[in-house]
Amino acid sequence: MNYKILIADDEPEIRDLLRLYLEKDGYEVVEASSGTQAMDIINAGAIDLVILDIMMPGIDGYRVLRNIRENNNIPVIIISAKSDDSDKILGLDLGADDYITKPFKPLEAIARVNSNIRRFYSLGAGKQKQVDEIVVRDLCLNVGACLLKKGDKNIELTSVEFRIMKLFMENPGRVFTKQQIFEEGWGDEYIASDNNIMVCISKLRAKLSEDSNEYIVTIRGLGYRLKE
Repeated sequence: MNYKILIADDEPEIRDLLRLYLEKDGYEVVEASSGTQAMDIINAGAIDLVILDIMMPGIDGYRVLRNIRENNNIPVIIISAKSDDSDKILGLDLGADDYITKPFKPLEAIARVNSNIRRFYSLGAGKQKQVDEIVVRDLCLNVGACLLKKGDKNIELTSVEFRIMKLFMENPGRVFTKQQIFEEGWGDEYIASDNNIMVCISKLRAKLSEDSNEYIVTIRGLGYRLKE
């Protein structure tokens, strides 16, 4: 499949650099120089992954990300000069799958794109070829459709959240360390990225129940587990 990547950045040099490397790897590339243009392209459909800058004229990247998450769960990689932990946490909290700070190495950015494409679409999220359900209590995870239901209610998940819930629901009652959760969710080597995990677990808990401990339990000093 020839995946289509949207590069949304107001710096033409960044777009040109990423396009060069992405097209070399066989991707189809479209560009947006503003948040408004990016939203128009995304809402038109047929985008498989978004590389999104935060500081753009008009509508900023955070608002674009919110718009994306209202409609679908395609992978979104933020690429931004904002390097503070608070900015990274905000981006991940809004539903980004990855965060790269400028300046960056092009090969690292392409590796992140390849990793997110491989993880997301190898699970069948874009193709929905099969129905494979995992049921734990009143939660039902449709692996083929990347859809989580609690009773009759649909729960929207980002691709990272989906992979973590799949890990939990395939192994209810088992304790997973932060390293195991990070490597499963983000597909990268764990380097003490506690903030990313804490934000993601907190978001999952809020989506599952008003009671933060009803489903995902913290095992102090060890990690997290899903209640059987």
